[in-house]
Amino acid sequence: MPRNINYTVPEEYDGRKVVHFLRGYCGFSSRLMRKVKYALTLNGEQTRTIDRLKTGDIIGVAIPDDDALPEITEAEIDIVYEDDDILVINKSPFMAMHPTHNHQGDTLANAVTAYLSKKGKHSAFRAVGRLDKGTSGLVVCALNPLSACKLAGKIEKEYRALVKGELHGTGRIDVPIYRPDPMKTLRACSYELGVEPAVTNWTAERNFDGATLVSLRLETGRTHQIRVHMAFEGHVLAGDTMYGDFMPEIGHQLLHCGKCRFEHPVTGKIMEFEADFPENFKAAMNKY
Repeated sequence: MPRNINYTVPEEYDGRKVVHFLRGYCGFSSRLMRKVKYALTLNGEQTRTIDRLKTGDIIGVAIPDDDALPEITEAEIDIVYEDDDILVINKSPFMAMHPTHNHQGDTLANAVTAYLSKKGKHSAFRAVGRLDKGTSGLVVCALNPLSACKLAGKIEKEYRALVKGELHGTGRIDVPIYRPDPMKTLRACSYELGVEPAVTNWTAERNFDGATLVSLRLETGRTHQIRVHMAFEGHVLAGDTMYGDFMPEIGHQLLHCGKCRFEHPVTGKIMEFEADFPENFKAAMNKY
């Protein structure tokens, strides 16, 4: 069913048009405005985007369901939080995010679609930021175009990784990233060839014998950024055989998005979530 949202017009929008209020105050994109322009009400009566508002008016918006949905495939997913606008999931490292030629029907997109369909919700899979297959942790999904628009680039995340070698204190890696072969996902760092500026900040949390648990925050969001930056610095992630050979028996990189923080796209409330390490991440640390 459509997502119905009511907004109360504040004093600063007295005399302004509906479109100005929805675009400016509510954060609707021009694309979303085209979808909802015939599903708007003003104090319970149908209205137009060019109609004028008064302080205290109630604008109602009905955001329609999505038509094109991923294939429905039921799979277990760890739901951290859910409401009408967002879904926060603790992703398994063994699950890919989106269908590709290597993954058809066994992705988070398929599982989320199945989960929502059972509840009568028809929403496209809109993950705000992606995690590589092999990376675990928090994924925020927008359940409608408004949430996707307002959350894009606005989610603060903290990652943790187990890396080769000993690190102490803090550091900042500011090295551009490029794609040596356009047919492969592999990335590399280069000051000369890099075309994508990339900045990673790290803090050493715990030292082991020959390894370090680090927390990481990104200033940019490039593909494989943490993995390629840490490998470039000589501290490849445990299990990351694409960029090194440290603890290859794990089978995937030990990288986990453990914290996220953002402003709710509709209520404006600050939302904060945490997710514990997966069991094999804990087991790897316990080896030390």
